Amino acid sequence: MKLFLLLAAVFVVAGLMWTRLAHAGDVPQPGQAAPGFTLPDQNGKAHALSEYAGRWVVLYFYPKDDTPGCTEEACSFRDDLSALSRMGAQVVGVSVDDTDSHAEFAKKYHLPFPLLADKDGQVAARYGALLNLGLLRFAKRYTFLVDPQGKIAKVYLKVETSRHSKEIIEDLKRLAAK
Repeated sequence: MKLFLLLAAVFVVAGLMWTRLAHAGDVPQPGQAAPGFTLPDQNGKAHALSEYAGRWVVLYFYPKDDTPGCTEEACSFRDDLSALSRMGAQVVGVSVDDTDSHAEFAKKYHLPFPLLADKDGQVAARYGALLNLGLLRFAKRYTFLVDPQGKIAKVYLKVETSRHSKEIIEDLKRLAAK
Protein backbone atom coordinates (compact mmCIF):
# COMPACT_ATOMS: atom_id res chain seq x y z
CA MET A 1 0.00 0.00 0.00
CA LYS A 2 2.85 2.42 0.82
CA LEU A 3 4.48 1.67 -2.51
CA PHE A 4 1.20 2.39 -4.30
CA LEU A 5 0.84 5.74 -2.50
CA LEU A 6 4.44 6.64 -3.26
CA LEU A 7 4.00 5.83 -6.96
CA ALA A 8 0.74 7.78 -7.07
CA ALA A 9 2.46 10.79 -5.50
CA VAL A 10 5.31 10.59 -8.02
CA PHE A 11 2.83 10.50 -10.92
CA VAL A 12 0.89 13.47 -9.54
CA VAL A 13 4.07 15.53 -9.12
CA ALA A 14 5.31 14.50 -12.58
CA GLY A 15 1.94 15.45 -14.07
CA LEU A 16 2.01 18.86 -12.41
CA MET A 17 5.55 19.47 -13.61
CA TRP A 18 4.64 18.40 -17.14
CA THR A 19 1.65 20.74 -17.12
CA ARG A 20 3.87 23.66 -16.11
CA LEU A 21 6.43 22.80 -18.76
CA ALA A 22 3.82 22.34 -21.46
CA HIS A 23 2.28 25.74 -20.72
CA ALA A 24 5.55 27.65 -20.58
CA GLY A 25 4.47 29.62 -23.63
CA ASP A 26 4.70 29.50 -27.37
CA VAL A 27 7.95 30.51 -29.01
CA PRO A 28 7.54 33.48 -31.39
CA GLN A 29 8.43 32.50 -34.95
CA PRO A 30 10.31 34.36 -37.69
CA GLY A 31 8.14 37.05 -39.25
CA GLN A 32 6.12 37.64 -36.07
CA ALA A 33 6.45 40.84 -34.06
CA ALA A 34 8.83 40.40 -31.14
CA PRO A 35 6.91 40.65 -27.85
CA GLY A 36 7.60 44.03 -26.27
CA PHE A 37 8.95 44.45 -22.76
CA THR A 38 10.50 46.86 -20.30
CA LEU A 39 12.92 45.41 -17.75
CA PRO A 40 15.68 46.77 -15.48
CA ASP A 41 19.33 46.07 -16.26
CA GLN A 42 22.22 45.33 -13.90
CA ASN A 43 22.39 49.04 -13.01
CA GLY A 44 18.66 49.44 -12.39
CA LYS A 45 18.11 51.29 -15.70
CA ALA A 46 14.91 50.32 -17.53
CA HIS A 47 15.25 49.00 -21.09
CA ALA A 48 12.34 48.63 -23.50
CA LEU A 49 12.59 46.61 -26.68
CA SER A 50 11.09 49.60 -28.52
CA GLU A 51 14.25 51.62 -27.68
CA TYR A 52 16.16 49.50 -30.17
CA ALA A 53 13.88 50.20 -33.15
CA GLY A 54 15.97 50.54 -36.29
CA ARG A 55 18.68 48.20 -34.97
CA TRP A 56 19.18 44.47 -34.88
CA VAL A 57 18.76 43.02 -31.40
CA VAL A 58 20.41 39.82 -30.19
CA LEU A 59 17.99 38.97 -27.39
CA TYR A 60 19.41 36.02 -25.53
CA PHE A 61 17.81 34.25 -22.60
CA TYR A 62 20.07 32.33 -20.25
CA PRO A 63 19.49 30.20 -17.14
CA LYS A 64 21.73 31.59 -14.38
CA ASP A 65 24.41 34.23 -13.80
CA ASP A 66 27.97 33.03 -13.23
CA THR A 67 27.44 29.39 -14.22
CA PRO A 68 29.83 27.75 -16.71
CA GLY A 69 27.64 27.74 -19.84
CA CYS A 70 26.14 31.16 -19.17
CA THR A 71 29.57 32.64 -18.51
CA GLU A 72 30.98 31.14 -21.72
CA GLU A 73 28.06 32.50 -23.74
CA ALA A 74 28.20 35.98 -22.19
CA CYS A 75 31.97 36.24 -22.61
CA SER A 76 31.71 35.16 -26.25
CA PHE A 77 29.20 37.96 -26.86
CA ARG A 78 31.52 40.35 -25.00
CA ASP A 79 34.50 39.30 -27.11
CA ASP A 80 32.55 39.65 -30.37
CA LEU A 81 30.68 42.81 -29.38
CA SER A 82 32.65 45.14 -31.66
CA ALA A 83 31.85 42.98 -34.72
CA LEU A 84 28.19 42.80 -33.70
CA SER A 85 28.04 46.55 -33.10
CA ARG A 86 29.59 47.27 -36.53
CA MET A 87 26.71 45.25 -37.99
CA GLY A 88 24.21 47.44 -36.15
CA ALA A 89 23.32 44.86 -33.50
CA GLN A 90 22.66 45.37 -29.80
CA VAL A 91 23.23 42.41 -27.47
CA VAL A 92 20.75 42.07 -24.59
CA GLY A 93 20.82 39.20 -22.08
CA VAL A 94 17.77 38.18 -20.02
CA SER A 95 17.40 35.83 -17.07
CA VAL A 96 15.18 35.53 -14.02
CA ASP A 97 18.07 36.51 -11.74
CA ASP A 98 17.78 39.86 -9.97
CA THR A 99 19.64 43.09 -10.75
CA ASP A 100 22.19 42.54 -7.95
CA SER A 101 23.15 39.15 -9.34
CA HIS A 102 23.40 40.65 -12.84
CA ALA A 103 25.57 43.50 -11.51
CA GLU A 104 28.05 41.07 -9.91
CA PHE A 105 28.12 38.91 -13.05
CA ALA A 106 28.63 41.89 -15.38
CA LYS A 107 31.36 43.36 -13.18
CA LYS A 108 33.22 40.06 -12.72
CA TYR A 109 33.37 39.37 -16.49
CA HIS A 110 33.41 42.99 -17.78
CA LEU A 111 30.17 42.54 -19.70
CA PRO A 112 29.44 45.83 -21.51
CA PHE A 113 25.88 45.07 -22.58
CA PRO A 114 22.59 45.08 -20.65
CA LEU A 115 21.62 42.06 -18.57
CA LEU A 116 17.92 42.39 -17.89
CA ALA A 117 16.27 41.10 -14.73
CA ASP A 118 13.03 39.27 -15.53
CA LYS A 119 12.40 38.34 -11.89
CA ASP A 120 8.80 37.24 -12.37
CA GLY A 121 9.60 35.39 -15.60
CA GLN A 122 6.84 37.09 -17.58
CA VAL A 123 9.06 38.15 -20.48
CA ALA A 124 10.74 34.73 -20.69
CA ALA A 125 7.26 33.16 -20.72
CA ARG A 126 6.14 35.45 -23.58
CA TYR A 127 9.12 34.19 -25.57
CA GLY A 128 8.43 30.56 -24.65
CA ALA A 129 11.73 30.54 -22.76
CA LEU A 130 10.55 30.03 -19.17
CA LEU A 131 11.11 26.70 -17.48
CA ASN A 132 8.92 26.68 -14.38
CA LEU A 133 9.26 23.73 -12.03
CA GLY A 134 7.36 25.34 -9.17
CA LEU A 135 10.03 26.34 -6.69
CA LEU A 136 12.70 26.27 -9.39
CA ARG A 137 12.30 28.69 -12.27
CA PHE A 138 14.80 29.73 -14.91
CA ALA A 139 15.07 30.88 -18.51
CA LYS A 140 15.85 28.35 -21.20
CA ARG A 141 18.92 29.08 -23.32
CA TYR A 142 17.06 30.57 -26.29
CA THR A 143 18.12 33.45 -28.52
CA PHE A 144 15.99 35.64 -30.76
CA LEU A 145 17.44 37.78 -33.49
CA VAL A 146 15.08 40.74 -33.84
CA ASP A 147 15.28 42.77 -37.04
CA PRO A 148 15.31 46.59 -37.19
CA GLN A 149 11.52 46.58 -37.78
CA GLY A 150 10.93 44.70 -34.51
CA LYS A 151 10.14 41.32 -36.06
CA ILE A 152 11.70 38.00 -35.19
CA ALA A 153 14.26 37.23 -37.91
CA LYS A 154 15.72 34.03 -36.47
CA VAL A 155 15.14 31.77 -33.47
CA TYR A 156 17.84 29.68 -31.81
CA LEU A 157 16.49 26.94 -29.54
CA LYS A 158 19.64 24.83 -29.47
CA VAL A 159 22.64 26.92 -28.56
CA GLU A 160 26.28 25.86 -28.37
CA THR A 161 27.63 28.48 -25.98
CA SER A 162 31.22 28.44 -27.26
CA ARG A 163 30.29 29.42 -30.83
CA HIS A 164 26.89 31.07 -30.53
CA SER A 165 28.06 34.66 -31.04
CA LYS A 166 29.98 33.63 -34.19
CA GLU A 167 26.80 31.90 -35.45
CA ILE A 168 24.86 35.14 -34.88
CA ILE A 169 27.50 37.14 -36.78
CA GLU A 170 27.29 34.77 -39.76
CA ASP A 171 23.49 34.89 -39.75
CA LEU A 172 23.51 38.70 -39.53
CA LYS A 173 25.80 38.83 -42.59
CA ARG A 174 23.38 36.63 -44.54
CA LEU A 175 20.29 38.50 -43.39
CA ALA A 176 21.81 41.93 -44.07
CA ALA A 177 22.77 40.81 -47.59
CA LYS A 178 19.13 40.08 -48.45
